[in-house]
Amino acid sequence: MNVLDMTGRTALVTGAGQGVGRQVALHIAAYGGAVVVNDYHLDRAEAVAAEISEQGGRALALRCDVTDLDDVTAMVAHGTEQLGPIDVLVNNAGNAGPADDPLAHTPPFWETDPKDWEPWIATNFYGVLNGCRAVLPDMVERGYGRIVSVISDAGRTGEPNLAVYGGAKAGAAGFSRGLAKSVGRHGITANCVALSTVNTPGVASAIADPEVARKALRGYVIRRFGEPADAANAVLFLASDAAAWVTGQTYPVNGGYAITP
Repeated sequence: MNVLDMTGRTALVTGAGQGVGRQVALHIAAYGGAVVVNDYHLDRAEAVAAEISEQGGRALALRCDVTDLDDVTAMVAHGTEQLGPIDVLVNNAGNAGPADDPLAHTPPFWETDPKDWEPWIATNFYGVLNGCRAVLPDMVERGYGRIVSVISDAGRTGEPNLAVYGGAKAGAAGFSRGLAKSVGRHGITANCVALSTVNTPGVASAIADPEVARKALRGYVIRRFGEPADAANAVLFLASDAAAWVTGQTYPVNGGYAITP
C-alpha cells in the first residue's frame, strides 16, 4: 500500500502557476489526485494544468484573487462542480514583495505605513483565512479534510526588512494551530510547511549574483538552496493519509537555516 496515494482525492492548490505551487500540483497529480490549479494569472495556471493533463492526470485551471473571499468561494464552487469536493487545500499563494526589489532596498518598518503593509497581510494571512473559510463547511459535513499552508521561516525566526511579511506568515501558523484544535473532531487536519530560500522565479533575481548567493549559503547547514520538490515532498506528506495523525504542526523545510525547538 502506498500511503502517499491521492487517488480519489481532489486538491486545490493556490498560487500554483509557478515555483513551489506548480510542483505541489504536479506532485499531487503524480500520486493520483485531481488538482484545481489556481493562480492570479490564468495563463500560468493553464500551463500547469496542461502539464498535468499531458501526463494523464486531471486538472482544472482557475484564476482567483485569494484576498477576495467571494472570489475564493466562487472558485471552490466551480472546482467542486468540475472535479468533485475539495479534500485537500494547499494555501500556497503568497506575496513576498516585488521580485525586482532586493531586500536591501526595502524601507525599514518605521518608514512605512498601512498602505505598505496591506498587500503582505492580505495575501499571506487573509488569503489563508479565505481559502479555509471557503472549503471548511463541506469538509466538516463530509468528515474529512487536509489543509496545508505554506509559510516562511521569516514567520518563525524573523528576518530583517521582512517584519510585516513575517508577522503575516506567523499569523497564518497561529491560525492553523487554533484551527487544528477546532476541526480535528471532524476528521480534518491543519498544518504548515515553513520554507527558507527556495530556487523559484520569485527569488531568482535575489540569488543570481554568485557572491550574494555564496554569502547567503553560509547560513544553511545543507549547503544549497531549496528546490520546489523539497517543499512539495513535505506538502504531499501532510496532504496524504500518511499524516493522518499529524495536525497543528509547522514543519520547517529549510536546509537547516533555522534550527529551533
